Amino acid sequence: MIEDVYVRNRHHKTHNAGWLRAAVLGANDGLVATASLMIGVAAAAPTAGLTVTGIAAIAAGAMSMAVGEYISVQSQSDIEESDRQMEIEHLKLDPVGEEEELTQIYIERGLPRELAAQVSRIMHEKDALEAHLRDELGQFEHTKARPVQASIASAIAYTSGGVIPLFGALLWNTTSKSVGIITFTLVGLSLTGAISSKLSGSGMAKTILRVVIGGSLGMAITAGIGGLVHLSGI
Repeated sequence: MIEDVYVRNRHHKTHNAGWLRAAVLGANDGLVATASLMIGVAAAAPTAGLTVTGIAAIAAGAMSMAVGEYISVQSQSDIEESDRQMEIEHLKLDPVGEEEELTQIYIERGLPRELAAQVSRIMHEKDALEAHLRDELGQFEHTKARPVQASIASAIAYTSGGVIPLFGALLWNTTSKSVGIITFTLVGLSLTGAISSKLSGSGMAKTILRVVIGGSLGMAITAGIGGLVHLSGI
């Protein structure tokens, strides 16, 4: 029975939430931002060094993503810790009231009052703080904010995404480097969409299409701006 529950839980996707968002966002940003910048530079100044541009974009973007993700997730972690300390104080000042509050939560979820009160009492005897964090505030260990993990995942994912359009510029053996950048980027976006779909359990075709269209739009707008800059002679 325990093994069956473990197997079923492994199929749920919620435990991926802590790092999946940062990884997918990082890879997608690395692809789109690097490709867009390189295409924009190529359109504005065809003789410019695309390789240097790509490397600089990857380095700057990865650090920016890492720091931004750390700050964002740390803020979430601070909120969770603040709620935790507040709950500790409430349990210390009014344990009876907190137990009744938990009882009301279980009643709202469909338990009869007698059973809800019994469950609440047992939960308080076992670990009152854990029960309130879980059932009152929705804090679970597998969805807990992890700033360092999210920061590292974001930086690695951004770099992994960014090198794809860079390889497109390096490996494309024609004068039109933009074609190589776009081709490699579209393949990378498709892979990112497929991986995201697999990890999140969403529809693959829909996810891939959403990622590819979004990335293509970003590249098109940047290329258009670069072309206007080139024509204006700025």
